[in-house]
Amino acid sequence: MSAGPGYPRTWTWRADAKVPGPAVIFDIDGVLADASGRQHHLAGLRRDWDAFFAACGEDPIIPEVARLLELLAPELVVVLLTARPAGVRAQTLAWLASHGLGYDLLIMREAGDRRPARDFKRVETLGLRTYGFEVRLAVEDDPANLEMFESEGVPCLYVHSGYYG
Repeated sequence: MSAGPGYPRTWTWRADAKVPGPAVIFDIDGVLADASGRQHHLAGLRRDWDAFFAACGEDPIIPEVARLLELLAPELVVVLLTARPAGVRAQTLAWLASHGLGYDLLIMREAGDRRPARDFKRVETLGLRTYGFEVRLAVEDDPANLEMFESEGVPCLYVHSGYYG
C-alpha cells in the first residue's frame, strides 16, 4: 500500500498496517540487514552509493534483531526508517517479504535527497509525531543517528554493525 491521503509519498504502508499510535523505529542497513558484503562500495575516496544500494537485495538478515522485531508487543506500530533511496523500494520490499519481517510502515528517502541520514531521519521522526505516532524507541547502528534520536527524546537501542569507525 502506498502513501494514503495526507501522508508523504515516501511512506509505504503494509495492507494490514496499524493506525498511528505507540511506535518503534528500526533502521534496516546494519540493523536488520547485514550490509557488510556491500561495504566495499563505500571504501576509498569515491563512495559509490548507487552500487551500494543497488546490491541491497542480497543481504543476509541479522537474526538477533529480526527476533527482537518478532517479540515486540502487538500494539506497537513498527516503522522501518531507512536512508535507502526510494529507487530501491521494490528490492527492499522483496527482501522484507523474503525474510518474513513484520512492519507497518516503510519510510525511504526521496530520489535525489542527499542530506545526511541524521537530518533525513530527524525530519521523518518529527513527521511521525505530527501524524500522531508516539515514538517510544529507535533501533539504530549509526552513532550520529543514535545521538539525533536521543536529542529528540527518543530512547535508542544501539546495534554495533562495525560500519562506523
